[in-house]
Amino acid sequence: MASEKVYYSMTEAIEMTGLAASTLRLWEKHFDQLSPRKDGHGNRYYTMANIDLIKQIKYLRDEMHITRIEAIRHELKQGKRQADFRQRATDILLRVRAELVEIRSKV
Repeated sequence: MASEKVYYSMTEAIEMTGLAASTLRLWEKHFDQLSPRKDGHGNRYYTMANIDLIKQIKYLRDEMHITRIEAIRHELKQGKRQADFRQRATDILLRVRAELVEIRSKV
């Protein structure tokens, strides 16, 4: 079993979340929980917990249509379990869909 990385570069975070670098930087300013590690050159390094939080925020914004920062903060505090469940379910369904598309392309 391969060990999971501890830190992911901004490029990797962008690939994993589908967000622009400018959005990630903006969210860092608005969400205290999102604080990637920075090296001496200012490069950001995200943990898997950071990536999961980014995906949660994205889910709340895109799927739940909660667009105000204050409302997203509130939802993260109040509805953490429900949002976690929905976001994880969405991730699973997206993976299953990708696998089905891959299987279909081989037929």
